[in-house]
Amino acid sequence: MDPKRLRELLDEVAAGRLGAVEAMERLAELPYADLGFAKLDLHRELRAGLPETVYAAAKEPADLTAICRRVLEAHGRLLVTRLEPVGAADLLAALPDAAYNERARLLTAGPPHAPPEGGAGRIAVLAAGTSDLPVAEEAAACCEWFGHPVDRLWDVGVAGLHRLLGQLPAVRRADVVVAAAGMDGALPTVVASLVAVPVVAVPTSVGYGAAFGGLAALLTMLNACAPGIGVVNIDNGYGAAVLASRIARRRAPAPGAAERDEKSAPALASWDDREMGG
Repeated sequence: MDPKRLRELLDEVAAGRLGAVEAMERLAELPYADLGFAKLDLHRELRAGLPETVYAAAKEPADLTAICRRVLEAHGRLLVTRLEPVGAADLLAALPDAAYNERARLLTAGPPHAPPEGGAGRIAVLAAGTSDLPVAEEAAACCEWFGHPVDRLWDVGVAGLHRLLGQLPAVRRADVVVAAAGMDGALPTVVASLVAVPVVAVPTSVGYGAAFGGLAALLTMLNACAPGIGVVNIDNGYGAAVLASRIARRRAPAPGAAERDEKSAPALASWDDREMGG
């Protein structure tokens, strides 16, 4: 149950259109719905702002379908992460109105979250290289699902720093930046040295032997010399999106901010050109 549905339920009770017994029946699954093999936290959105997300990996197809149907029934929307194409085909057959993002391995059903009053804040998602795109797209797609406008900036790693500097106006328009990088994991440090907003760093498992499956990038990000960086777990695009969303909702721009940003973009671009010797 989401806050809107709970308010509607309480309003009906207060107005006398709904009896206390029926209201209690609708709230009977507080604090969870017991499916036998799973206990679904259907009231998480009331506490944390977002409903429970279904993590698909290692779940039996029948169990996954039952969980997804129940979550969709309770919330009117559904987000499934780490869903491989084979499992997605089965789930799409069971939920024909759902949509699947193969690169991000995400399935969604129902409408995305509406932004709160005053706006949800803009998020820029950066991928250092094209091998980081699955994790970066997971973060970007989740941020959009949470109701945020998202700028995707791909292949802007520090091996070609001019690619990032050419995108600075877009990066600086964001209220939060998510930066996904493998190899040496240096991108978040560079970004944090150039912007005045929080940077959520996502180490990816991309890289040769000494990258140790993303551990090298994780340690680089944890030891970043630029302040203002928060680091999530290796390949955790979803976790990065949740953190970025919570920050961005607190940093929602004031009315007219978008127009002011658009007017300032040329000046920022000129400054970038001067810094690059242009």
